[in-house]
Amino acid sequence: MNTAVSSASRLSVAPMMAWTDRHCRYFHRLMSKQALLYTEMVTAPALVLGGALRLLDFNPEEQPVALQLGGSDPKQLGRATALGAAHGYDEINLNLGCPSDRVQSGSFGAVLMTEPDVVRACLEQMLQASDSEVTVKCRIGVDDQIAQETLPEFLSMVQSTGVKRVTIHARKAWLKGLSPKENRDIPPLNYPLVLQMKLAFPGLHLSINGGVNSLAAAQEHLSAGLDGAMIGRAAYQNPYDILARVDCDVFEGDAAPSADDIAEQMIPYIEAHLQQGERLHQITRHMFGLFAGQTGARHWRRRLSELGGKHGSNLADYRILLNEMRVILEQQHELEVG
Repeated sequence: MNTAVSSASRLSVAPMMAWTDRHCRYFHRLMSKQALLYTEMVTAPALVLGGALRLLDFNPEEQPVALQLGGSDPKQLGRATALGAAHGYDEINLNLGCPSDRVQSGSFGAVLMTEPDVVRACLEQMLQASDSEVTVKCRIGVDDQIAQETLPEFLSMVQSTGVKRVTIHARKAWLKGLSPKENRDIPPLNYPLVLQMKLAFPGLHLSINGGVNSLAAAQEHLSAGLDGAMIGRAAYQNPYDILARVDCDVFEGDAAPSADDIAEQMIPYIEAHLQQGERLHQITRHMFGLFAGQTGARHWRRRLSELGGKHGSNLADYRILLNEMRVILEQQHELEVG
């Protein structure tokens, strides 16, 4: 087990399609130096057959960062794992939890929990392909499976391959009848079952995912005996509220600077991005929630949205907004001390 990524997985931000791209991860890293970050899911065929190696790009400052792969062909996943390791990823995660129609049609994601022999072959090829740690993210079960029976069998198979770390989304995936969005909310959470799996498989490093919407909730799972907690949408929508205290409260490190300081620290990154001819919105679309719950949060979101829709928005526009926020924050401070 890779000690660095294993330690970081005590608190991780979930892989989220269209959200956790490299700009998002750089932004999140400014708030937590130690939490484990994940890429969006990258399909093995896109890398191996499509040659889309740009999907593996990341900034070294994002470390510790893990690559999540999707696929069902063992040889393709082995080659994709080797490519990911060569690009510097210390962890390669296999997606066995996504319920979307597109993923099912590619015969990967949660549907593979019904094909343990295929999963075994995939994991064996991935483990042979590099020295990077191979991990799994799965559901407690799918459709009409009796999770209390099938999940232990599935974890036993995973452990037998040599995989030592698994993240379990504590909901079933309903592949028929529910949309991906509904699969995030409607199937009931079964936290006790995940905790039972930790007791049944003490040799596995088990993290919990699903409905973990605050740092306090994550800490409750850790206190209950689980090895890690993974936060998804809440960490994206309220990044500062959750990530700013992760290093202090979970890893016994230092708390992050203020949200205002984080916005300031993004300036060199934004400037370099714009100098490459790219758009401001590609970065700032991940920053809407920076001031969530704070004075001026609505102004920040509205103005960022305006800049995103404005052709040719530049760093000067961003600086003007940041100065507007500082005025708002200073006025609030004066009211509080006055």
